[in-house]
Amino acid sequence: MSPRRNLPRKSAKAGHRDVNESAARGGVELEYGANGTDGDWNVRHVTAGAATKAYRCPGCDHEIQPGVAHVVAWPADGRGDSSDRRHWHTACWRARHRRSPTRKHM
Repeated sequence: MSPRRNLPRKSAKAGHRDVNESAARGGVELEYGANGTDGDWNVRHVTAGAATKAYRCPGCDHEIQPGVAHVVAWPADGRGDSSDRRHWHTACWRARHRRSPTRKHM
């Protein structure tokens, strides 16, 4: 009998990411844009305990209060810097395909 191998199987789904890949990227996941219109995004999920200051969500234009879990997203094309990062409510991030940002954030 051969030893058991605990290696993850690759999924046939397009865009599938293994949890280990996210960990290797420092907790950052790569999300692919819907229908090629949204672009690709680096996404980091911030836990409630790690959220220590308020941010303005570009999806709803309301504040994300300290202590609220949320998403930080920035373009995956590598051309941006830290000023391109945006903090979104998790629900607003998921709904970004159905609505556009409320205003241009600079």
